[in-house]
Amino acid sequence: MRAVIARAGSSVVEVVDAPDREPGPGRVRIRVAAATVNPVDSMVLDGAPVRFGLVRAREVFGLGWDVAGEVAGVGAGVTGFAVGDAVLGLRDRLDVRAGAHAEFVVLDADAVGALPAGLDAVAAATIPLNGLTAWQGLDLLDLSAGDTLVVTGAAGAVGGFAVELAAARGVRVVAVAGAADEDFVRGVGAEWFAPRGPELADRIRAMVPGGADAALDAAMLGPDALDAVRGGGAFVVVNAGAAPPALRGIRVHHLWVRADGARLAELAALAEKGALTLRVAGVLALADATEAFARLGEGGLRGRLVLVP
Repeated sequence: MRAVIARAGSSVVEVVDAPDREPGPGRVRIRVAAATVNPVDSMVLDGAPVRFGLVRAREVFGLGWDVAGEVAGVGAGVTGFAVGDAVLGLRDRLDVRAGAHAEFVVLDADAVGALPAGLDAVAAATIPLNGLTAWQGLDLLDLSAGDTLVVTGAAGAVGGFAVELAAARGVRVVAVAGAADEDFVRGVGAEWFAPRGPELADRIRAMVPGGADAALDAAMLGPDALDAVRGGGAFVVVNAGAAPPALRGIRVHHLWVRADGARLAELAALAEKGALTLRVAGVLALADATEAFARLGEGGLRGRLVLVP
């Protein structure tokens, strides 16, 4: 099968012929219909997981975390899935020779969720990594209806989902993003808008006296976002190595996203009902993965690029 890989010491992705695999016990083989390109893929390409000690050095790393497609095989002990089922899934293991940027991918069955018939596979492929990150971040913050939350990077993939999911829980959201994104973040549920820039915490505290109850820092603002949170509040950072010190008794969590097929099915159902906004920045063939990574590196995307075999 064809797969997109990164080689150690190279900054260029390659599309290669890779060994196909059958699903072992408890695993599902998926025929890929669509797979999203995320910043974490660029981090793998740049060698960050090895530098940070997350994986051992190796010659080849597979790329691609998010997948939507159909079941092409099930391993022993798998229940709830059959060949031909439409699914989406998350590959949350770093140390693999082939990821979701491929014609087929094998995942643990509990990393796979049902894809509703009314949801397009290309759009659905943008859900897993960013949707689960937002949901799990909100769970760590443990907010109640009426509480206040700062979301940085609110127009990004994680941030946009976080704003929308938090608002659906009754949480009052301060969205931090570029000035051009105000209409979008208000449209997905933000009550207040704070454009990026100097004295951010002071501006947020003028909106929410005493500071917000929590922050979900998707833009790695660190201390600037932490200072907008009240003493004893909560803070979640979703990027490796970006957690600030836990000052003023604030609970600081560093989120490492995990695959969760049941939650993926819930997120997909929300999207099918129009309660979760999916954004596709562009669709490219798997063979054009190099172009996709170049466009990701240029920045400025709203939504995610999606590869199709």
